[in-house]
Amino acid sequence: MSAHPHRTDGAGPLTGSGTGTGRQARAVRLGPRSVAALVLISAIGVMAFGWPLLADSASGLAHSKDAPWLFAALLPMLLAVVVATIADTGLDAKAIAMLGVLAAAGAAMRPLGAGTAGIEPMFFLMVLSGRVLGPGFGFVLGSVAMFASALLTGGVGPWMPFQMLTMGWVSMGAGLLPGPDRLRGRRELAVLAAYGAVAAVLYGLVMNLQGWPYIAGMASGVSFVPGDPLDQNLARYVAYCLATSLGWDLPRALVTVILTVTLGGTVLKALRRATRRAAFDVPVSFTPDPPRGAASR
Repeated sequence: MSAHPHRTDGAGPLTGSGTGTGRQARAVRLGPRSVAALVLISAIGVMAFGWPLLADSASGLAHSKDAPWLFAALLPMLLAVVVATIADTGLDAKAIAMLGVLAAAGAAMRPLGAGTAGIEPMFFLMVLSGRVLGPGFGFVLGSVAMFASALLTGGVGPWMPFQMLTMGWVSMGAGLLPGPDRLRGRRELAVLAAYGAVAAVLYGLVMNLQGWPYIAGMASGVSFVPGDPLDQNLARYVAYCLATSLGWDLPRALVTVILTVTLGGTVLKALRRATRRAAFDVPVSFTPDPPRGAASR
């Protein structure tokens, strides 16, 4: 006895073309547990990145030399818990297959320009994928793609969990942009290009916070000074960013904008076509064939 898949939403038999609607695909449906996990890891991530600026000057944390290592050890475990929670509550076989393909593509794109004036084309793919597939899928994709690219390029170190979290934020933010169901064409590309440029620069600024405390005492004009007032450390941090990373952050933003404007329309169409065929939003049930001879009775 064979079985045939049918929609349970009253729209007729399930075909390869999917729903045919312009709605944003929800490859991962975020339940209360997943949302709580994302909020928790984001809050801890803010602490992990911002503790040099957020810690009170009188607290032990402000003077601690172990804080960067503590967060570097804590973040991988928390990221694993968050990804497992999202996967357990809403990541099916189709979404896993899509995740694997896009993560592999993103990891393969990173070595094309990594280390060369900040040219990192994977940002363009992460932003567009998050836009099409939603914030939950975007967070998992950004984290997994950065992990895979680190293994591919040999970039494994205490900075890797921070990169995974930050790229997860970048792709998740694209999924939270307004108008996912109605904004199309040049206006959508303009929004994505602007977001990609801002996200590419912010990625560098945020990641600088991970390494900045390690250079304390090396250069008094730009290094973190434990216990100093917020305004003084913030001024040093700005000087540090201008001196060390802006030359990489701006080219990264420019490349993201150029790729989004030139290739974004084609990639968005391909991603949306693939998600329609995957039919993430369509619940499927299986009904058996009617018994032979039943039609003649």
